[in-house]
Amino acid sequence: MSAVTPLAALALALALLPLGLGIANLRLYRRPDAEPPPDTAVSILIPARNEEATIAASVEAALASRGVSVEVVVLDDQSSDRTAEIVRALAAHPGNASRLRLEPAPPLPPGWSGKQHACRTLAGLARHPLLLFQDADVRLAPDAARLACGALLAGPAGLVSGFPREETGSLAEALVIPLIHVLLLGYLPMGMMRRSTDPRFGAACGQLIAVRREAYRQAGGHAAIAASLHDGVTLPRAFRRAGLGTDLFDATGLARCRMYRGWREVWSGFSKNATEGMATPAALPVWTLLLFGGHVLPWLLLGWATLVPLPGVAVVLAAPAAAAGLLFRLLLAIRFRQSLLGALLHPAGILILLAIQWAALLRARRGLPAQWRGRAYPADPGGRPP
Repeated sequence: MSAVTPLAALALALALLPLGLGIANLRLYRRPDAEPPPDTAVSILIPARNEEATIAASVEAALASRGVSVEVVVLDDQSSDRTAEIVRALAAHPGNASRLRLEPAPPLPPGWSGKQHACRTLAGLARHPLLLFQDADVRLAPDAARLACGALLAGPAGLVSGFPREETGSLAEALVIPLIHVLLLGYLPMGMMRRSTDPRFGAACGQLIAVRREAYRQAGGHAAIAASLHDGVTLPRAFRRAGLGTDLFDATGLARCRMYRGWREVWSGFSKNATEGMATPAALPVWTLLLFGGHVLPWLLLGWATLVPLPGVAVVLAAPAAAAGLLFRLLLAIRFRQSLLGALLHPAGILILLAIQWAALLRARRGLPAQWRGRAYPADPGGRPP
C-alpha cells in the first residue's frame, strides 16, 4: 500500500473531527433568550486607549441599552488622541450625565498588561452587581446588555461571554478572523464545558464578558491574570480554578466589532497573545497537526493527484476530507454572516494562522517582547509578578 493512502486516511479523520463536533456545538451555541428580573442593573465597562475612531459609536450604543438599568463607565487609559474629549462631550448631553462617566486610568504598575489593569480599575469603579466588560470597538444592540444579563442570571455560571459579529473589510481579515469560530466550535466540546469547571475548557471572547461581581471577587478578578494579554482564555480559566462555571453564547445579532483593520493589525493582534493560547512548545505541534492535517493536507493531496498518479483510494479519501473542511467553513460563514470569499480560501487562512502562531513562538523563544497599543510586553507574561 502506498504511503499516501494512510496520509489521506489521517487527513479525512482530522477533517471530520471539527465538522462533527462543530455541528454538535452549533446546537448548543445559541443567542440567549432568558430575561433578567425587571430591576436588573448592570455596569457597562469600557477600557479605552487611543480609540477616537470608535469610542463615540461604542458609548452611544451602550447608552441605548434597554430592558435593564445601565451605567456606562469609560476608562481613558492615557490616550494621546481625542478619546477623552469625545467621551466628555457625550457625557455633557442632557440625560447622559447620570449614566455616563469618564475616569482617568492610574499609571500602569509593573507586572500588569494595560487592558487587565484598566478592567480591574473599572470593576472597582462600578456601582452595580453585574459587570459587562466590552472593548471600545464593540457596538451593542439595544437588547444586548439585557440578554447578556439574562444569560448570566439564568444559570450558575459566574462568567458568560458572547462572540460578536466580527466584521471584516480586507482579505487578510476575511481569511483569519473567522477562524476564531473554527477553533471555538470545531475543537471545544461545549457539552463538557457546561458540565465541568475544568480550566482546560475555559473560553471567552475578551470583547464581551459579563460577570457577577461576587464571582469576580472570588476568582480574583483581573488581578488573577494581571500580566495576561489574552483575557479570552485566562479570565474564564481563573473563574474555573476558583470552582466557578463559565459559559458562552452567540452574540452575532447582539454586538458588532471590527477587531483589526488590514494585514498589519491582523498579524500583530493575533501575535500578541499567541503564546498564551496555541503557540506553546507543547500545544503548537498538536494544533499544527490538527489544522494543517485536517484543513490543508486534503487539498495538497488533491493537487498532487493532478500532477502525479496517486492510488485511487487515496484520492477517494482526500476528496471528502477537503469537502468536509470546506463544508464546515461555509456553514460557519452562513451562520455568522462571514465573508464567503474568506470561506472559499479557507486553507490559505489556516496557513496564515499557523504562520502567525509559529512566528509568535519563535519570537518568545528569542526573548523578544510583544507589541500592542504602543506598549511592549515581555515574552513570558506568566513570569511577570502581579
